[in-house]
Amino acid sequence: MALFAVFQTTFLLALLPLRTYESEVLSEPLLLTPESLKVSVNSTRQRLHLQWTVHSLAYHQELKMVFQIQISRFKTSNVIWVENYRTTVKRNRVLHWSWESKLPLECAAHFIRMRSMVDDARIPKPGFWSNWSSWEEADAQNSLGHDPLLVFPKDKLVEEGSNVTICYVSRIHRDNISCYLEGVQIYGEQLDRSVSAFELKNVSFIRKRGTNVFCKVDQGGALGGIVLFVSKVLEEPKDFSCETQDLKTLTCTWDPGSDTGLSKQPSQSYTLFESFSGKKTLCKHRNWCNWQVAQDSQETYNFTLVAENYLRKRSVSILFNLTQRVHPMTPYNLFPKNVGATNATMTWKVHSIGNNSTLLCQLELLAEGKVIQQHNVSIKVNGEYLLSELEPDTEYVARVRCAYTNHFWKWSELISQKFNTAEAAPSEAPDVWRNMKMVSGHPTVSLFWKPLSKVHANGKILFYNVIVENLDKPSRLEVLSIPAPTRSTELTLDQCSYQIHVTAHNSVGPSPASVIVISGDPGNEEVESGRVNGTEDGFSVSWKPQSGDATGYVVEWCDGPQDLPCALQWKNLGPNTTSTVISSGAFRPGVRYNFRIYEISAKRMAHLLEKKAGYLEELAPSDNPQVVMSNLTSHSFTLSWKDYSTESQPGFIQGYHVYLKPKAGEQCPPAFEKTVLPEDSLCCKHTIDNPEQKTFVVENLQPESVYEFFVTAYTSVGEGPLDAFTKITTLDEYSHILIRIILPMIFCVLIVMIICYLKHQWLKEKCYPDIPDPYKSSVLSLIKSKENPHLTIMNINDCVPDAIEVINKPEGSKIQFLGTRKSLTETEFTKPAYIYLLPTEKNYSGPGPCICFENFTYNQAASDFASCGHFPVTPQAPPHQLGPLTSPENLLKALEQNYMNSLGEIPAGEANLNYVSQLASSTSGDKDSLPTNPPEPALCSEYKMQMVIPLGLASAPPSENSSLSSTTLLGQGEHYR
Repeated sequence: MALFAVFQTTFLLALLPLRTYESEVLSEPLLLTPESLKVSVNSTRQRLHLQWTVHSLAYHQELKMVFQIQISRFKTSNVIWVENYRTTVKRNRVLHWSWESKLPLECAAHFIRMRSMVDDARIPKPGFWSNWSSWEEADAQNSLGHDPLLVFPKDKLVEEGSNVTICYVSRIHRDNISCYLEGVQIYGEQLDRSVSAFELKNVSFIRKRGTNVFCKVDQGGALGGIVLFVSKVLEEPKDFSCETQDLKTLTCTWDPGSDTGLSKQPSQSYTLFESFSGKKTLCKHRNWCNWQVAQDSQETYNFTLVAENYLRKRSVSILFNLTQRVHPMTPYNLFPKNVGATNATMTWKVHSIGNNSTLLCQLELLAEGKVIQQHNVSIKVNGEYLLSELEPDTEYVARVRCAYTNHFWKWSELISQKFNTAEAAPSEAPDVWRNMKMVSGHPTVSLFWKPLSKVHANGKILFYNVIVENLDKPSRLEVLSIPAPTRSTELTLDQCSYQIHVTAHNSVGPSPASVIVISGDPGNEEVESGRVNGTEDGFSVSWKPQSGDATGYVVEWCDGPQDLPCALQWKNLGPNTTSTVISSGAFRPGVRYNFRIYEISAKRMAHLLEKKAGYLEELAPSDNPQVVMSNLTSHSFTLSWKDYSTESQPGFIQGYHVYLKPKAGEQCPPAFEKTVLPEDSLCCKHTIDNPEQKTFVVENLQPESVYEFFVTAYTSVGEGPLDAFTKITTLDEYSHILIRIILPMIFCVLIVMIICYLKHQWLKEKCYPDIPDPYKSSVLSLIKSKENPHLTIMNINDCVPDAIEVINKPEGSKIQFLGTRKSLTETEFTKPAYIYLLPTEKNYSGPGPCICFENFTYNQAASDFASCGHFPVTPQAPPHQLGPLTSPENLLKALEQNYMNSLGEIPAGEANLNYVSQLASSTSGDKDSLPTNPPEPALCSEYKMQMVIPLGLASAPPSENSSLSSTTLLGQGEHYR
């Protein structure tokens, strides 16, 4: 005990001086200057690394100190960075600090210095800064080489979205240097005579090979550049999860996100670490990794997934129980067996998990892509289930998946199998309808039916049977077999009633029969017509029942326009239905659709109830009426458009608009109102609200005025297109009176001209005949025959040419012939004498040719004679020697001379005129006085002159050289033989 006391006293005495020294030292300001400052450059990371020591500390002494660091660029006075660095200092301990420069270190010299201050609670306040250390220079340009233009930083690696500063160092000291980023010029700041810096903000990833930056001296000078490597940002793994299929191996999966790999930097790596066991494994794949389950029955696992690349590191963790992460393997060997028309048995197998483990399997049945049945089955190895209530001849898909029964985590992957059920007889009768018409006096029935749906066909329909039964003659049956897919037939019937049965057949058997009855008298029933309105859903059709025993209704329509052939459509409805909606994908706006509603009686006969017409959507008329203008007057005219069809229009025609443009300044007629046309011109409009009215009289107009009119139809949505107006001019106020006078006159003139044309021969004979007809002459009535009222007129066809007959009264007439004169009493001759114009041949005898006719127009007295006298002709004279009497000039002269000489011998009133002609004639005189032997025809003279001579004119003596000895015109009572 004494020894301990001695030792304690000795220790206290030795410690007392030390405490006294420390109290003396700490009571005064303590200044500690940094020493041995060294600076190094890391060009790859663009960092300055500093290290220093503090030697003034006592042994084993520890103090908290603050070091203030200054960094200058280019020169010591250009301070760009000041930072206070706090740390605990020991004697001779080396301190470290680093600084990353935004400007590449190769582009400028940097100067670093520091000072310190004790910042310890044991040191009394205030503290004092030590002296600055000397400036230390860090210059990376010493190792750049001698290239005239250098660009930094080299092979810089940054993340997408970062800001990067690049610079160039020029050894040629020129100002015409341009820099480009991927070919686009960039602009920066000149830091020194030979150094310029460019700040690139929010750089983006372009390619894995890096982004090109280069600078060049203009006009073909030096060139320098770098490759800037920009990687995508490393993402935190998503959907990190671990599970097992057999309780032996865990499979962990995740979503790695974007790949940050570059040509300079590999893709990010993933490491799986389990904290309870302390084990870790480097994953070989970017999105999954396997982990072997421990054999020591470890159930709980805590995994950490670490993603790392050159620039950063990210991690995510998960904690779970092994038995709660069981994901069974996919079942296999799924097959149907004992497949019938309505049922089938499905079998399959599963992979076992551990010993005596149970799996819950889900069996699903799909038809047409939809799940229609779902069943859960617990099994260990083999599974089996009976599917019922299936449809015949239907394709189904069965699929199975399983899950761990002890703790549900996930369903396994699905396994599926297709199968078809067997066929069965059709379960429903075909939907049948008919269309009746008369062809050549016989009723013809077009029979239609719809194909059975797949649910009711129960197999492939092979054919349809049509049985036609004559109800008036029940023993007569006709069976037609129509192969599928034909869905119509045509039957020609007589006037009897028929019952028609239609059945569909597949490989198993027939369907129930559809029955329809056809009456012997098809008839065209006249029923009420109405309208239906279309909606987005279709046409809403309703009707009123007429009888209480209806077994159903049928609505019939056609999908296409009424003027085009199309397939007949119909819809069968129940007996208690009075309305329905007719919809079809073929319905189009602006098309009129006609619907017929039939009532089906208890005898299966159809009776037409109503007719409906409607539009899915009405449109404005597509065309305008073809207007005809008539009855134009000075104050009105009539418009008509009889041929305008309203049935083919794209809407129900509600009426018509009549537009009228009067001349400028004229008011609208009373029936019109002013309106503005689309081209902003004023016009007069009259509305006809009756669609059946297709004529209109425009009245109260001004005479001799120009008007323009236009007619268009309108529906509930608008009127037809605005076409060109038609111009008309009203008549003068009095023009209709002139027309009433002139038109009848023109009509009468035309009638007269037509009559004259048709009767021109009659008029010619009456007014100006070629040879006057005495009987048809009006002069005949003025000349009274005193001596022979029975005198007839000769026919010119009976005359012989080249003869002249002169007819005179018989009393006191004398004839000189051939120089010999002979007087005859009146009683000796009762017939006219004949004069023959003959040649002078002496050996010629007999009658010669003559002409004998008279014209009562010129000589009334001649009507008393009906015979001709003839000059004797020598028989020996040949016919060709017969010549004309004389030339027309000589004859006229002779006649004129004899006529003048005889004027004194002929009493007044007795000098009558004969018509003389020199023509050929076969006969002469009255038929009763013709010679027995008529003279032979002689050559006719070519002279055919006619003249008028007085009766009884004395003849002049003939010339000696004339072909005739003499020619004497007979006077009254004289003639020559």
